[in-house]
Parts: sequence; structure tokens; C-alpha cells
Amino acid sequence: MRKRVERVVAASGVRGDVERVERLLGAARERHGADAVVLLGDLSARGEAEEYAGLLRALGEANLPAFYVPGPGDAPLGGYLREAYNAEVVFPFLHGVHGSFAFGPGYVLFAGMGGEVVDGARPEREEERRLRYPAWEAEYRLKVLHELRDYRRVFLLGTPPAHKGFGEAGSQTLAELVKTHSPRVVFVGGAEHIREELGSSLVVSPGALSEGRYAVVGISGREVEPQRL
Repeated sequence: MRKRVERVVAASGVRGDVERVERLLGAARERHGADAVVLLGDLSARGEAEEYAGLLRALGEANLPAFYVPGPGDAPLGGYLREAYNAEVVFPFLHGVHGSFAFGPGYVLFAGMGGEVVDGARPEREEERRLRYPAWEAEYRLKVLHELRDYRRVFLLGTPPAHKGFGEAGSQTLAELVKTHSPRVVFVGGAEHIREELGSSLVVSPGALSEGRYAVVGISGREVEPQRL
């Protein structure tokens, strides 16, 4: 049993490629000595149950703590949630943290919000054709973190927080959430490797696994090592 999560292997944009995920997990165990794995959507290519089931089975059989959120393309949400629940019953190291949180070894709290998060007063909410959420919903779902101040925090976000380093795309509300809760590391979806500082938090886009990109991140020292499969 791992006593603490320190070294994390992370990737986004899996798009249903179980073979790449298995190679990533092999590298996490054998090359990097990872304590946990983080995956950010899109997890599937077509939003089909078989894709989620195969991906989650590969994660579970690796016997590493794994934390993940869906991406905008992982719709409809019901299919993802059903397969995630079934897999997490069988494999206790699996933790979906979409609009929720889970604990890793060593008082490390992983919290997340997948899909696309949109700022504004009344943006459309969508979970059937695309996962799209108003920013206030992310705030509401994660407000429980105010009561869990004794844990080191790691965020998983499908949408990057607003930051000049990520270009024009990004949510100002998520940026404020990061500044409020000061997670040690924030993992965000995106095709390219990006490393930025936001307040006291390190924000990392590990890159798209569909393009062979991933990253190894140290939680305590906040070291980032871009990698290629």
C-alpha cells in the first residue's frame, strides 16, 4: 500500500485508445515509479459504453490509484457514469471526480470538474450531445472543499482556468476557484504540454495521449517532466 501520493503520471485526450493507456500504465509502473495516474477527458472517441469499460478495466487492473474526469466529448453523461460506477465497485483504486472529490493516500484530496465550463450569467447546460456546464455549477459542486482544509489538494479540470499562458481559452471562475482553494497542482485538459503558475498553484496540461504525450508531475516539489510514448 502506498503511504502517500507524490509522483503522478497524467495524460488527457485518451479518446478510447486502450492500447495506449496500457502502455502508459506500464511506463507509470516500470519507468517512473508513479504513485497515481490522472486522466482528463475526452476519455472516449464515440461516447460508447464499451470504450469506457475497456479503459476503466485497464486502469483497474494496473492496481494504481487512478483519478479521472470526462471531457466535453464524453456525452451523453449517463453512459460514462454507469460504466464508471460499475468499474469502481470492482476496482477500489478507481476514482471518478467529476463534480466531486476522492482521497488519495497520505491526506491528498483529488477534486475535479470535467466537460466544458463556461463563464457568464446563464450559459446553456448540456449533458446529452456534449458536456457543457455553467461556471456556477463548478463552484457549487466544489464548495465542500471549504470544509476539507486539512488536505493537500490536487484539481482535475476539463477546462483550463483563465491564464495568459493558455491563450484566450479558459474560465475566469475556475481561475478564482484555484486561487481560493490553492491546490498544489491543477491538471487541465489540452493537446500540448503546458506548465504555468497561477497564484500558489502549478497548472499543468500533460498533453494528449492520442498524440503520445503525457507528463510526470511531483506533487510536493512540483516538478514537471514532459514525456512521449
